[in-house]
Amino acid sequence: MSSSVSGSKRRRVLVTAGLPYSNGRLHVGHLGGAYIPSDIYVRYLRLTGADVRYVCGSDDYGVAIMLTAEKEKKTPREVADFYRDHQMRDFSGMGISFDMYSGTSSNPFHAKTSQDLFLAVHKKGYFEKQASRQFFDEAKGMFLPDRYVKGTCAHCKAPDQNGDQCESCGKVLDIDTLLDARSVLSGNPAVIRETMHWFLDLSRFRAQVEKWFDSAQLRDQTRAYVGGLLETGLVKRAMTRDISWGIPVPLDDPDAQGKVLYVWFDAPIGYISNTKEMCVREGGRPEQADEWWRSGDTDIVHFIGEDNTVFHCIIWIAMLSAEGTINLPKAVIVNHYVNFQRSGEEVEKMSKSRGTAVWVGEYLESGGDPDSLRYYLTATASEKARSVFRFEDLEARHNSELADTLGNLVNRITSFALKHCGTEVPRYDASLESPVDVALEKNLQATFVKVTQELEEYSFKAALESAMEFARSCNRYVDDKAPWTTRKTDMEATKLTLSVCLRAIHALGVMLTPFIPTASAKILAAFGREASGIQWCDALEYEVQGKPLSQPPILFQKSVDAQPKH
Repeated sequence: MSSSVSGSKRRRVLVTAGLPYSNGRLHVGHLGGAYIPSDIYVRYLRLTGADVRYVCGSDDYGVAIMLTAEKEKKTPREVADFYRDHQMRDFSGMGISFDMYSGTSSNPFHAKTSQDLFLAVHKKGYFEKQASRQFFDEAKGMFLPDRYVKGTCAHCKAPDQNGDQCESCGKVLDIDTLLDARSVLSGNPAVIRETMHWFLDLSRFRAQVEKWFDSAQLRDQTRAYVGGLLETGLVKRAMTRDISWGIPVPLDDPDAQGKVLYVWFDAPIGYISNTKEMCVREGGRPEQADEWWRSGDTDIVHFIGEDNTVFHCIIWIAMLSAEGTINLPKAVIVNHYVNFQRSGEEVEKMSKSRGTAVWVGEYLESGGDPDSLRYYLTATASEKARSVFRFEDLEARHNSELADTLGNLVNRITSFALKHCGTEVPRYDASLESPVDVALEKNLQATFVKVTQELEEYSFKAALESAMEFARSCNRYVDDKAPWTTRKTDMEATKLTLSVCLRAIHALGVMLTPFIPTASAKILAAFGREASGIQWCDALEYEVQGKPLSQPPILFQKSVDAQPKH
């Protein structure tokens, strides 16, 4: 059963999804990595009656946005506003239901929240001001932040890597571990010069990070990866940068002039500032964000893609430990990359910067079904290893699983019941139940417990499969009971079969709501129910006998070519 209530205390959860850079469109790798898993979890929590909030927003500052602005001949703010608007439309089109979606450059509380946290850490003496060596472009006359420089990873020898982290092996890169460095701006070799920055020595917080690591909810592969990083030791990381587009370093120091906060210092603080903006939007005050970030009865759960693991599981934990009053996350749920393969071609990395991606906007504009994409990305989720997106696989699962297994079950049972029993779910004599009927009910109860447990454990792929296996068992039940035959000789037995199966269909409508919300709402509407009035426990406790029944529309049309047309 739901764990939303402990005694009389309502469960409180703040769920965040990693902030996407506002320098481009969203692709399906973004959805599969952080946004669909987090939305599934939030929808489940809402059904259990938990007091839950779901916050996200665009990451607007830093080099990535500056590079796009130069390319598109816009200001960084224009770029951020433009792509944030596109992101919001794509998320809405996919049924992803944030309580707050803002942006680090548009949120009225973000700059001060970030500067206040920086100052809190600075006043405790945790920042070390020191000269550092940094890549410099002599042709452009400027220092090169991480993403303005590319080179070869010294750890795994992968070429064409950014100067902050290797996309291939995940190791952190710096001036000594990025080989053959060259400027993205001029293409010239990057030279090394000295500049002044404020460093956070992560090793000073090793004990706090390890304590959090020991108790945090992490997937096994995340635990192994972060554990390996802890074994190799934590290092100093500069938390300021020499660029113009960012939040100014809030220090009265000549060396701070012209410097901004490192984007990976201010970006996760966006979770906090977005919570403040949400509180104001809900009619409250920004200080009420403390109820989510500093109270002892709120669980904080971060959903991210694998490339953000270091920042969320080490740097962010060290930052919060240094500040000292903000709660650490209970869980950091990481999904691996979603790669892409065109028919007959090699698997390639899905990359916004390289343009090798399946764009969410194009999928939706071409008539793609949001529920179908949500289902496919969950059924093939990269929870334990990298996955591969293939359009032919998406279409196959749409047809065989959504249309045939689920859609056909709902359509044939509702239409048959309406035709032969009228516009109410038929009542039946429980004394007529056979072992086959009892077995389906026991299967429903076991499935509900299993799906609940798997959702609580962030095992969304397994939870979806458990629900769909129950749908397959419902089809087998109908085939075994053959109501199209019994209705000629035993109408009471037919009513029993239809009622038992309709109860199961209603339960599927509830259990599948987090995964395919639009189709689930259609299923539940057939029983006269509004999606807003559904509770998770209704899968078992809601009595459908005697309730109104209507014919839902076809849930999933078959033979849909999901690939966007260009």
